[in-house]
Amino acid sequence: MNQTVLSRSTYKTLSKPAMSLSYKRQILESFGGIKPPAHDNRSFTTTARVRQNDKPESIAAASENRSQVSSKKPGLYYRAKQKLGRAFRVTLFIAAFGGFLTILFKDDIEALDRLQPPRHLSLTERAFCHDRKNQKGQSDDSGPDDETSIPLEYKGIPLINYVSKDESKPRLVILGTGWGSVSMLKTIDPESYDICVVSPTNYFLFTPLLPSATVGTVELRSLLEPVRKILKRVRGIYIEGAGEDVDFEKRYLLVKQNSGEMAWLPYDKLIIGVGAASIGHGVPGLEYCHQLKTLADVRKIRHIMMKNFEQASLPSTSPEEKKRLLSFIVCGGGPTGCEFAAELYDFLYEDLTHYFPKEICDLVNVTVIQSRDHILNMFDKKISEFAESEFKRHKINVVTNARVAKINEKSIVYSLKNSRESGAGVTEVEIPQGFVLWSTGVGMTPFTQKITEKLPEQQHKRCIAVDPYLRVKGVDDNSAFALGDCASVEYPHLIDHIMEFVHEMSHEKSGEINFEEFKEGLKKIAKRYPAAASHLHEAHYLFEKYDVDKSGTIDIEEFRIMLHDIDKKLTTLPALAQVASQEGKYLGQLFNTAWKIRNDPRFIGDEEAIQKEYIKSIPQFNYNHLGSLTYLGNAAAADFGGGRALMGSNLVAKYLWRSAYWSEQVSMRTRILLMMDWTKELLFGRDTSYF
Repeated sequence: MNQTVLSRSTYKTLSKPAMSLSYKRQILESFGGIKPPAHDNRSFTTTARVRQNDKPESIAAASENRSQVSSKKPGLYYRAKQKLGRAFRVTLFIAAFGGFLTILFKDDIEALDRLQPPRHLSLTERAFCHDRKNQKGQSDDSGPDDETSIPLEYKGIPLINYVSKDESKPRLVILGTGWGSVSMLKTIDPESYDICVVSPTNYFLFTPLLPSATVGTVELRSLLEPVRKILKRVRGIYIEGAGEDVDFEKRYLLVKQNSGEMAWLPYDKLIIGVGAASIGHGVPGLEYCHQLKTLADVRKIRHIMMKNFEQASLPSTSPEEKKRLLSFIVCGGGPTGCEFAAELYDFLYEDLTHYFPKEICDLVNVTVIQSRDHILNMFDKKISEFAESEFKRHKINVVTNARVAKINEKSIVYSLKNSRESGAGVTEVEIPQGFVLWSTGVGMTPFTQKITEKLPEQQHKRCIAVDPYLRVKGVDDNSAFALGDCASVEYPHLIDHIMEFVHEMSHEKSGEINFEEFKEGLKKIAKRYPAAASHLHEAHYLFEKYDVDKSGTIDIEEFRIMLHDIDKKLTTLPALAQVASQEGKYLGQLFNTAWKIRNDPRFIGDEEAIQKEYIKSIPQFNYNHLGSLTYLGNAAAADFGGGRALMGSNLVAKYLWRSAYWSEQVSMRTRILLMMDWTKELLFGRDTSYF
């Protein structure tokens, strides 16, 4: 064992992080190990274990290396490299954080111009003129054939002229202020169209958090965004009213204003986004139920809930009446019903238990009635089972395989399917109710129903049928589009084009398709029909699955079976906010592209070239499922499709669910208000008052 004494300066030099790794490795190979010095010594020893085959020359070489290291100090290059590395990391962090904030608040940056002079809407005087005697025009039932002179009346009802001074812009009317309409307004080019929004409500409502608003977790103002603030970017106008009828031939929209007056509104392009209404399934007694779709519904639900608690606390209330008043029934085991039951549980055990007697809180009974085998049946089965276990732990009753038969003023009757062990049949059960939430699916609004009855292609439809470009089927001039819950995209059946596909894929025209031809053909089909692309990307799997005779080729019959199976998977899109939001963004991009093509000098006056460029430049709508979220009472779950699911029963899952909805807000104002509401709920609890 040989010991060598090194100076402390040499040890510090070796400890410098800026020294290159190869240089350190060279020193460490010379010595067997480095031993830290004692605190009271100014030198330390490094023990170099000499192997049996080591020679004295190696020890001498090591001594020479030590002398070189003792005299060598890190130079200016290493110090500059270290400082530049730190500065680069700090700059990269600031740039990434700034980019994140820019993306997050990009919709609010344009709105921060209040210090600048206001930009007034450039409308013609006739837009606000109510004295028809002073207007130039005439009553005519032939429609606006002369764009410079719009008639004053159509079918005895006055017309609204909102045309701006730039009459070269096409008139775009957007009906509704839901997810799809707002997403389109945030995407469309403000210089391309003359935009008018028609809606009975002058705000956008963030519907996924409505269950939280019923119990006071968030305030109603935190879920609203004024539509005029959104319209400011596109310099559009707003008309407070609802659509009553449409004349697709003349391009007139009949608007019933909130004041009760009727008027026709001319348009060049119409966007229908009126949403959907709750479907009753013919159950009697729906007048005793509550829905959760609007602000008025939230106020009414909160009022009746707190009123029941206060009435149950009165000494004069009988025990049977107390039990009835505190019996909350949720009809429908979808996301809305389950989230309302979860929020009600949080409200009861986190807030009301501190202010109401224990005897009152023990009488609370929450029941979820579901017609399927599991609640949240549109989610992955693991999430459905997780939700049922969470509700069981929270003492929330879940009744599956049951259908509501009748709703009375003080009770509800549902039919329960008997199990096979107990014998086939149906058992009717009647339970008391003090509150019933009806959340069992969506149906057509009266306006949507009028459209389906007006167009032959829309007969016997449950909503407005649109093509992959979101154009309303049956409108020949392609002037009407529909999106959101009121519309359903009908994709073409692949099996109808089987011979065309086989002819393109089989190079030898024999009807037999080998693997290479099959692989290339699937790519072309996926490009032509984006909705089916997710079912066509695994060429090896599909070829092995449908090559039944293992001949190494796919014949026409095997190819037909494959296309038939894929067509069955192309189901209608779910009624989700993200579907409507993606459709609105798609339509905004479609209209921007169409406007650029029409104003391209190469295509002006050539309608055939314009249509060819449309087909080339505008893709079909392709929905990208980003995942579905649900809140289950201090627990949350997310379904990303394909068997990928995340579940958690802790505060981390709860606040991850909240952060996802926080990031989807349409403005910085609502984000800040939501953060304030959640902070107030955490520090002071929910408000128990009602008015």
